[in-house]
Amino acid sequence: MLLGTYEPNLIGKNRLVLPAKLRKEIKGNRLVLAVGFEECILGFEEKKWQEATAADLAKPLSDPEGRNLRRRMFSQAVQVELDSQGRLVVPENLTSRGEFKDEIVVIGAGDHFEIWEKKRWEEYRSSTLKTG
Repeated sequence: MLLGTYEPNLIGKNRLVLPAKLRKEIKGNRLVLAVGFEECILGFEEKKWQEATAADLAKPLSDPEGRNLRRRMFSQAVQVELDSQGRLVVPENLTSRGEFKDEIVVIGAGDHFEIWEKKRWEEYRSSTLKTG
């Protein structure tokens, strides 16, 4: 299970060293990164991505909601590989969407991790504490 909050830095060309505690929980070196619903990046093991999106793919193409969800989830998703030191490159189409700077937060979210711009994460967290 992916747990915790971490503050690694993006290095070089959008390269991220995934925190060791998260890497230990990930099987294999292939990940899927996708646009999140709250302007973050979602990160899944390839198999977990397939499991998480199976219900979306089960909706018929004749259903407008099913088509829209597929387009949102899959059109900007990319497969990436962790290198031997746990680094991955976050593609430009994902970093620009989340307005990432040098300060980011990586959170464990159970079956996946999320990459947030630090200020946006703090705002989101603060707003959920007020409403929750």
